[in-house]
This record gives sequence, structure tokens and C-alpha cells, in this order.
Amino acid sequence: MSTPLLLELFAGFLAAGIALWFVLLSRSAKPEEVVVRDPAVAFGGAADRSAALRRLAAAYFLPEGPLANAALLLLRLAIGVMMIHHGQEKLADPQQFADTYVASLHLPFPLFFAYAAGFSELIGSWLLILGLFTPLGALAITGTMSVAAYQHILTAGLNIYVLELVVLYLGGSLALLLLGGGRLSFDGAIVHDLLEEPGDTPDDDQVTSALSPAYVTVSGNSRD
Repeated sequence: MSTPLLLELFAGFLAAGIALWFVLLSRSAKPEEVVVRDPAVAFGGAADRSAALRRLAAAYFLPEGPLANAALLLLRLAIGVMMIHHGQEKLADPQQFADTYVASLHLPFPLFFAYAAGFSELIGSWLLILGLFTPLGALAITGTMSVAAYQHILTAGLNIYVLELVVLYLGGSLALLLLGGGRLSFDGAIVHDLLEEPGDTPDDDQVTSALSPAYVTVSGNSRD
């Protein structure tokens, strides 16, 4: 294993560790659960749509279960860390990549698409590692891997030994695109803060005043 690859792996895991630390720090500072209004109690069509969107965002970015969130974190790290060097190799010699791979697709401006593929893989990998704008990072890698799979099928046919790595990257990035990055990500921390509404939960003074007994004075005529 070369030294640059070792440095890439170390940088990737370090960045993911720092991101996870910030997320856990944010969650520990605000331990309360996300409160999402029930659309049944909302009034008006706008309120119903807003509540429905908030429920969808919570379901996508804040899945339940520690094992599910840990699995999404591991999947993000595996794809992101392993994909970084592919983008760096393309950007190191984009003309060679354009002549070897892009030209076989008969696309116009092959050098432009070579740069687009390199930056998509490089930036998309870091977005997955950090869990920041995870759908965009997953979409970037899904797009490049879809084109790569088409190129391999076009030039080598359905050769499993050529397609297996591309299909693994494609399946993993597509899964992240559909499922999101999980709670252990910057996306999870940001969405958690956005969905939380302090006004939804009454404070102690309001609860105490609501539960305190009310005294009513009744006056009447006394009998002789």
C-alpha cells in the first residue's frame, strides 16, 4: 500500500471521527427528542403540508435505531474513503482518462467530462465521509458509477470481473441516496436542530400554573 493511499485513509477516518465528535457534542448539548407535530392536530392546508414535510425529513435524516445509524456510518466511510483515490487519479491526468474511457462513450468534450467525473468522485467522497449534504454526495458517486458501468458493458460486455467493483460502489451509493446518511452525520445534527421547535413543549411554569387548583368563592343568603 502506497504512502499517499495511507495518508488518504488516515485523513478520511480522522475527518469522520471529528464529524462524529461534533455530532455527539451537539446531541449531548440538546438531549431532548425531536418534536414533530401530528398533521391531524394542525389547522389549515399549509400547516398540514408543513407537518407532513417535517415528518418526512425526520424519517429520512433521523432514522431510529443505533444499529441502523451505525451501519449507515460504516457504509459512508467505506465508500467515501475507498473512492477518494479514484477521483484523485482522474484529476492527476484528466487527458489520459478522457482518451481511455470517455472517448469510448463518444461524448462531446471528453476532457470536460473527465474533470466532471474526477471532481464528482473526490467531492462526493468527502461529503459522504462527513455526512454533509449526503444525498448530493451519494448522487454524484451514483452518477459516475452508472456511467462507468455503462462504459464497461459497452467495451467488455457483461464481464463480472470488470463490473463487480463498479456495481458494489453503485449499489452502496444508491443505498445512501435512498436511505440518507443517518443520525451520526452533520446532516443529522442540522436537521435535528431545524425540526426542533422550543414552543412545542411547555415549560415547568406553564405546567405548574395549568395544574394548580382554582378556588371559587360562592356567596349565598344564609337562612335565619
